[in-house]
Amino acid sequence: MIAVGILAMALEATASGATLWLLGPIVDDIFVEHDFSYWLPTGLVLLLMARGLFGLVSDYTIARAGRNVARDLRMQLMAKYLALPGSRFDAEPVPSMLTRLGADSEQVAQAAVDSLKVMISNVLGIIATLVVMLWTSWRVSLVLLLLAPAMAWMMGKVGKRYRRLNHAIQESSAQMLQTADQALHAQQDVKAYGGQPAELARYGQQTRDNVTLALKIEVTRGTLSMFVQVLGAIGMAVMLVAAGFEAAQGRLTAGDFMTLMTAMVNLVPSLRQLTNVQSMLQRGISSAERLFSVMDAASERDEGRRPLERARGLLEFREVEARYEGRGEPVLHGISFVAKPGTVTAIVGRSGSGKSSLVKLIPRFYEASAGSILLDGHPLDDYPLADLRRQIALVGQQVMLFDGSVAGNVAYGELQALGPDRIEAAVRDANALEFVARMPDGLESQIGAGGGKLSGGQRQRLAIARAMLKDAPILILDEATAALDNASERLVQDALAKLIPDRTTLVIAHRLSTIEHADQVLVLDDGRLVEQGTHAELLARGGVYAHLHAMQFREGAA
Repeated sequence: MIAVGILAMALEATASGATLWLLGPIVDDIFVEHDFSYWLPTGLVLLLMARGLFGLVSDYTIARAGRNVARDLRMQLMAKYLALPGSRFDAEPVPSMLTRLGADSEQVAQAAVDSLKVMISNVLGIIATLVVMLWTSWRVSLVLLLLAPAMAWMMGKVGKRYRRLNHAIQESSAQMLQTADQALHAQQDVKAYGGQPAELARYGQQTRDNVTLALKIEVTRGTLSMFVQVLGAIGMAVMLVAAGFEAAQGRLTAGDFMTLMTAMVNLVPSLRQLTNVQSMLQRGISSAERLFSVMDAASERDEGRRPLERARGLLEFREVEARYEGRGEPVLHGISFVAKPGTVTAIVGRSGSGKSSLVKLIPRFYEASAGSILLDGHPLDDYPLADLRRQIALVGQQVMLFDGSVAGNVAYGELQALGPDRIEAAVRDANALEFVARMPDGLESQIGAGGGKLSGGQRQRLAIARAMLKDAPILILDEATAALDNASERLVQDALAKLIPDRTTLVIAHRLSTIEHADQVLVLDDGRLVEQGTHAELLARGGVYAHLHAMQFREGAA
């Protein structure tokens, strides 16, 4: 597409140059010699039609290439984000990622393709114009060479300033989006604590900074444009003097003079567009730096070569240590335990003790910094990531549902190939059919973005249905009932009771009463495994677990 567009631009520039050249014969033959010929207006019409046609072809091909570049960039960037390790999502907020996927990708496409069109079409137009001018009178045209060094120097200076300002304005836009995202997501807390003035003040300061940067860019662009026009005016004045001298020597006709002056008038807008494209180009360069910093980042490590159809589910942690990027102290210290197939392992502890960090190591959302985790006797690293994650079903406290139907959310991802009978069976076993059957379109009912049309308990049961449909040998429950009312919790617990048997189940529990029948309980404190045993054994021991249980018992009694 770009090659065809460049060819069309070259032909458009040739037609424009020929139109300029034709002005000389028109003036000399018709207005000076009074010798009218039909080939002159006919040629002029044909040249203008050709210029319009080639312009249309170049506009279409370049626009199509530009849209495809933007699309490809977004697809590559989205694929990269989905392949990055969990630590990247801790370091970069989602609004910043959205800015890269949106504005940054668009500006790179504009710089790579749209600015290419402006530059090539104007450069070709300037070359065609200069050829006509030199052909008409090389002596007069040499005046332009005096202006070239000044123009090149100015454009180099301005280019550096454009890049600096555009980088700052893109960072400012990402900050604005992040602040707005936080305030709007937490709108209830903002209202409850009277935080509107503080949030508006913060957002207002960021918008003012953004406006200031945008105005600096406009002033820079306007200054450069004015400089080009001043140079053009000086060049035209010097050309007039040179043209008058050439005419006095009999080397320049009236038609030649008209051609030269029209060409000079046409040069100034082309030069202005070339200088204005600096802003687009530098914005694109700044955006490209932001995009490629992501694309060049290391993806999740996936070097395993041991195929895994279906695991037995024997999990073993050996002196596992984990730490988050940028934090000095590990979040987990020397964790060792075994979770056998068909058993339930409960993980308890105070908030921040490392419970969620521990279970995130199993699907390798994060990597252990020391020690090893084995599945069926082999390190997790030995298995391809896709094979490993097929063995694991997750049900968390924060259920992630997508804008779509009930069936589409239950049979999500690789589960889409499963038939409607299995989907309905999973929904029934998860105690979700009772509310799904009342929805207008049953399994095909739309649930809204994030499952916004459903209650918390209904969303949780759909997540359990998804896990049931996956039928994975390892099940991870991350405080799956912590935020539910008693009625919803009973329904969810009943659904979980059908899901847990014959699997290796790890349960992060907030309410200790829900894990009394677990085969083993791991008690974490400050990232360390401080106690391990059954519910009864740990109560009898009178340690950390007994203390946590006693506190909850008193709270429940109160």
